[in-house]
Amino acid sequence: MTYPGRIFKVSKANALAAFAISLISFAAGSLITARMSHLAQVKADGDRVFELRVYHAVPGKVDKLESRFREKITPLFAKHNLTPMGFWVPEDPPASGNTFIYILAHPSREEAKKNWDALFADPGFAEVMNSEKTEKLVEGVDSTYMRPTDFSAMK
Repeated sequence: MTYPGRIFKVSKANALAAFAISLISFAAGSLITARMSHLAQVKADGDRVFELRVYHAVPGKVDKLESRFREKITPLFAKHNLTPMGFWVPEDPPASGNTFIYILAHPSREEAKKNWDALFADPGFAEVMNSEKTEKLVEGVDSTYMRPTDFSAMK
């Protein structure tokens, strides 16, 4: 193949070879870049943990527990850097009558401990806990710290 005004000739085989090499180089570079950016993301989020908290409410008191969280505890969470990802109540019995669930995101286990300690020292939280003495809403709490897997959508 010749190009007008050019002094070199490119054969069809050489043109295809050059195209193939360019395509392979582009694909390899893209894959390496994608892999490196994924590694950087995993490393940056490496210490982040989630805390699953399951409250076992006194039967028939889930609605009042929801209100307590909505009105009193959630503002205290914000004040002390405790970040809720969501709150849930089961729809089906037997758990629907006595279970309240939420997940918190923490930058690390150390930050979680620091923020929980600050919440527990807050006079507003002490007031909430005093109300638990006058009207018991919670029978027990299960807490589980979780790390995201490398294939988790939420990191």
